[in-house]
Amino acid sequence: MWALSVSFACLAQIDLQGAHVQGALLRGQLVQGADLRLNGEPVAVSKQGYFAIGFGRDASLEHQLTWRDNNGQNQQQVVTLQPREYTVQRIEGVASKYVSPPAEVSERIRQDNVLLGKARKIQTDNANFMQDFIWPAQGPISGVYGSQRVFNGEPKNPHYGLDVAAPVGTPVYAPAGGVVTLWVSDMYYSGGTMIIDHGLGVSSTFLHLSKSHVAEGDTVEQGQLVAEIGATGRVTGAHLDWRINWFSERLDPQLLVPTR
Repeated sequence: MWALSVSFACLAQIDLQGAHVQGALLRGQLVQGADLRLNGEPVAVSKQGYFAIGFGRDASLEHQLTWRDNNGQNQQQVVTLQPREYTVQRIEGVASKYVSPPAEVSERIRQDNVLLGKARKIQTDNANFMQDFIWPAQGPISGVYGSQRVFNGEPKNPHYGLDVAAPVGTPVYAPAGGVVTLWVSDMYYSGGTMIIDHGLGVSSTFLHLSKSHVAEGDTVEQGQLVAEIGATGRVTGAHLDWRINWFSERLDPQLLVPTR
């Protein structure tokens, strides 16, 4: 069920659903066929007028939306985000083999990244992203979006997912409906990896899975069993790493689900 309703009588402002902070996915609705742009770049709008925009971990705090209303008038709206602070953990004396992968796996990592990038470029014309997302798995939260580790003084990439700790075999459910665009059982870093497209560039990625219950190309409904938690890839224990993307923008899944 979609929670957003917009009157088309006078669209001086768009009601953007979501937290106005760095890392957020914002969703809205315009008239069908509207020409919408974010900072001058086109934004896809579904047949029903729904759209999504996303802002990364360190996104600028001011952005501009422009569009034509149902009277053919040009409109604009400033989107202001609130800054966030992220946890940074500094660890010294870590052996190099635990910090950087061996050179002989670099080609495998490159190929994995090509597959991930290709799947995240898919743009289907559906609006499953407008659903109220549900938690894909149950368990303690063991890692949060935006956190970062500094090994031996060298900053590593921030963590872009939400980690849910649970035993191998714990069910993973679709947080929203969509189409399975990727399933690979043994990626170097992420092990069993699945991507579900929720429409117009919004996708969920599930990492470290032990098993899939669906195949690439399958259409899934919200709440459907799609996989099982595992300890595959480069991990220290069984957990689900759930990530949300708007195309290449990496967003915070925890902003989309009820507080636990």
